[in-house]
Amino acid sequence: MFSPQSLRSTSRSVTPDDIAVAGRALAGVVRRTHLGHSDRLTDLIGAPVLLKREDQQKCRSFKVRGAFARMSALSPADRQRGVVCASAGNHAQGVAYACAHLGVHGTIYLPSNTPAQKRRRIATIGGNLVEQVIVDGTFDRANALAQEAARASGRIYVHPYDDPMTIAGQGTIGAELIEQMPDDTCCILVPVGGGGLISGIATALKDARPEVRVIGVEPLGAASMRAALDAGSPVPLDAVDPFVDGTAVGTAGSMAFDIVRDLVDDVLVVPEGAVCTEMLDLYQSDGVIAEPAGALASSAARLLLATPMARAKLAGSADGSIVCVVSGGNNDLTRYAEVMERSLRYEGLRHYFLVTFSQQPGALRGFLTDVLGPDDDIVHFEYTKKNNRETGPALVGIDLGRREDIDGLRLRMDASPLHVEEIGADSEIFRLLV
Repeated sequence: MFSPQSLRSTSRSVTPDDIAVAGRALAGVVRRTHLGHSDRLTDLIGAPVLLKREDQQKCRSFKVRGAFARMSALSPADRQRGVVCASAGNHAQGVAYACAHLGVHGTIYLPSNTPAQKRRRIATIGGNLVEQVIVDGTFDRANALAQEAARASGRIYVHPYDDPMTIAGQGTIGAELIEQMPDDTCCILVPVGGGGLISGIATALKDARPEVRVIGVEPLGAASMRAALDAGSPVPLDAVDPFVDGTAVGTAGSMAFDIVRDLVDDVLVVPEGAVCTEMLDLYQSDGVIAEPAGALASSAARLLLATPMARAKLAGSADGSIVCVVSGGNNDLTRYAEVMERSLRYEGLRHYFLVTFSQQPGALRGFLTDVLGPDDDIVHFEYTKKNNRETGPALVGIDLGRREDIDGLRLRMDASPLHVEEIGADSEIFRLLV
């Protein structure tokens, strides 16, 4: 049994021995996930890239490692009282799995943006041992309510990332990588939310392979660990973009921060649009169904390590192998319309305009023949004819054949008699489109 006494952790650190203890607790519970070569990413950036496939883990995420490790340490009395947790979905599935296998009742607080697919999986995994509470707000709001409920009821709060036993459980990925990764591995890219995953991996790796760089990757809209490192301590973000739901954490964990500060070589930030492009390529080329957080690491590889100079500076080697942790694959298929939309806009291939047409026959035909280029395609058109008006605006979405075609399209719009207003990337109009 994985007991608190068997851990040599302080309130501020986790050791490789702790990870070994967690590994014994998880034996027969979790899978040793595959580390495989990605031909696409290798060809794209010019250096060997390997994917650590935690999307193939039980519950389709690494989170089951930390959740089960933590809950296996519960005393008989704690198991009788039950547990409480908060999660964007993957930690909840790990807790639900542990509840089902250990016979423990659990209450799970979920932010309202948690995909329906994850909610259904939680219910299937946990059965009647798990209750879901949906919170209107972000993960941080759900987390606060969960901790309050745990205090009020005397139940154990199972933290998703800022607990030594949870971190030790996630660190078993690092222990596997030590045995799996090539000798020429120069860096490991790890998604970062609260910091538990990268803390565990760094604890394992820096003990056995200190020359290998451990680099975190966060989404631009929820870069809480980068903000903490810049400030010198965890600080709350003013706002959190919930799109990359698995890492949408407003404040980095304090215990995780200390480990990251001491052991992690860098934390990089990538835009959500780049994550969407990588999600689509992972699916179409690699056959990997990754959730947004699961595509963070490989997004950073293709975006920030695409030249020998960049790799030498960030990864420590221009030609060494790069490992990307695919942290999870719990993606709701209904989100792919938004994923495609964000990707095309990020790549500069989709643009939106307000076009004022005269309410005369042939106005649209003139736009099609005189303004659109040969490879331009209208993908969105909203127009309602108004009585007793000479003109009417239309919202027009256009896909380009190439990114640079936008320059010619803008010139032709300026030369036309139409009044055209391009919709900026920060416009509230986009809320109507996805």
